[in-house]
Amino acid sequence: MNFIERLESRAREINSLLCVGLDPRAENANEALEQCLRVVDATHELAAAFKINSAFFEVFGGEGMNALREVIARVPREIPVILDAKRGDIAVTSIAYARAAFETFGASAITVSPYLGSDGLQPFFENAERGAFVLCKTSNPGADDFQALETNDGALFEIVAQRAQVWNTRNNIGLVVGATDVARIARAREIAREMWFLVPGIGAQGGDLEATSRAGLRADGMGLLINASRSIASAANPKDAARKLRDEINEIRDSRLEIEKSKIRNQKSEMYGAELASDLLTSHCIRFGEFTLKSGKPSPIYLDLRRLVSYPQILKRVARAYANVLRGLQYDRIAGIPYAALPIATAASLELNKPLIYPRREVKEYGTKAAIEGEYNADETVVVLDDLTTTGETKFEAIEKLTSAGLRVRDIVVLIDRGQGAKELLSRAGFALHAVTTLPDLLDIWRASNAITQEQYDAVKKFLAEK
Repeated sequence: MNFIERLESRAREINSLLCVGLDPRAENANEALEQCLRVVDATHELAAAFKINSAFFEVFGGEGMNALREVIARVPREIPVILDAKRGDIAVTSIAYARAAFETFGASAITVSPYLGSDGLQPFFENAERGAFVLCKTSNPGADDFQALETNDGALFEIVAQRAQVWNTRNNIGLVVGATDVARIARAREIAREMWFLVPGIGAQGGDLEATSRAGLRADGMGLLINASRSIASAANPKDAARKLRDEINEIRDSRLEIEKSKIRNQKSEMYGAELASDLLTSHCIRFGEFTLKSGKPSPIYLDLRRLVSYPQILKRVARAYANVLRGLQYDRIAGIPYAALPIATAASLELNKPLIYPRREVKEYGTKAAIEGEYNADETVVVLDDLTTTGETKFEAIEKLTSAGLRVRDIVVLIDRGQGAKELLSRAGFALHAVTTLPDLLDIWRASNAITQEQYDAVKKFLAEK
């Protein structure tokens, strides 16, 4: 794997974006070594990566360098180790720096300064298995002296983010983006949508975890390595401190992911709505005119979803629309209501690979005399699937047959809710109605696209408003 693949694999495997920083405040190399080994041993199960600041070892000369090697060697091989050395020099010097970091000390990655340009950084990028985090927007108070300077192509940190993506031909480059400037974290994410950010500045430097995470996380809840050093190393129990921070990060990630999923669901609903509206007219499942309903009441619109069986491609799209709703529910089996909903329920069952049963309208007087067709177990939860609903009263007969067999029913899913009180009636009885779309919404789509006239639209709206 290249470096970013390795980092992402580790983060996903342990569900953690925590980077444990090792910045030992020590009087000698042995003390620095002992401090770091204590933290590594306590937190390695929770760390997506470790970041070791080389300055706190270099200060002790040769003994410090030996201690640095020992610390890196102590980290389990599956965990990336980032050497925080901020290197960057003319090419021949950078070659030596890269060899020192990756070969002599055994680090997985290193932080680098982009000030000398691409040739000064290229030696750190050449081995895809080793990574580099390019300083983009750092967390120190004086960062804006240069990084925020405006040019004709944008602020300097923005140019760094753009160039880093061009350099990232081996998928082994990330950016250092400090937590002390949330607006610029968000801007860096806009520019570098897929890159990983190493984020210092949480805790002692004043960075806000929630604001940083929301600004910097990718849409998939990944892309940030949130570094914490002193808050973990100085804790009475470093493992507990690391776990607490890991859990706080994950709570924010889960919330962010739920927001993203909601956006996707809404986008899908809009897409399905427009497509479904067209399909229903194409298949003549919706017709406008003068019709007499089963109740004897005259209606300016007629819905007949039994016609879907003659349009396999439309039936397939309808099944996908149902699946979009059903994936958000908890259930063991789908229970289709005869007769119009059975082909739809079958298509949805195939789409989701979920088992299907259905309550018979009439119990056979011969053979098995089964009231419910298909295999099921008592105490399982079923989701009731029907074609449409008006007042909701007709759903109770099917629900009664299912519950009499020991099955649990919580949710009813229909393609179209006519919007005439079914949701409220079912809710009062303890059931949740979920509709792919509603008739009022379909009317708005048809009218906006001129698929129906204003007179047809007004006539149906008036009909739906009548009790």
